[in-house]
Amino acid sequence: MNLTISGHHLEVTPALREYVLSKLERVTRHFDQVVDISVLLTVEKLKEKERRQKAEVTLHVKGKDIFVEQSHEDLYAAIDQLMDKLDRQVCRHKDKLQDHHHAAAKRLDTDLV
Repeated sequence: MNLTISGHHLEVTPALREYVLSKLERVTRHFDQVVDISVLLTVEKLKEKERRQKAEVTLHVKGKDIFVEQSHEDLYAAIDQLMDKLDRQVCRHKDKLQDHHHAAAKRLDTDLV
């Protein structure tokens, strides 16, 4: 699994890197077929009073790319909300991959005879 953590108008400190890694463990624990993860942390300077912190993740899994972004006034809160969204999307993708079809009743009857 390749992991890229980068910052835009922001220096990615070791504390931020460790926080993102600890939050990503939950996602990789649910779904182990992750190929590549790109995390982008951004500070948008809109106005002096309204500083927006934004976190984005692009997760490349077998057969699909999942993109999630979240903005908040606090970067750590944005990362928390982002990982919640990402976890829900990864679980939904994992459920779609699983085969939920059951064998037809006709085929079950012929096996018993």
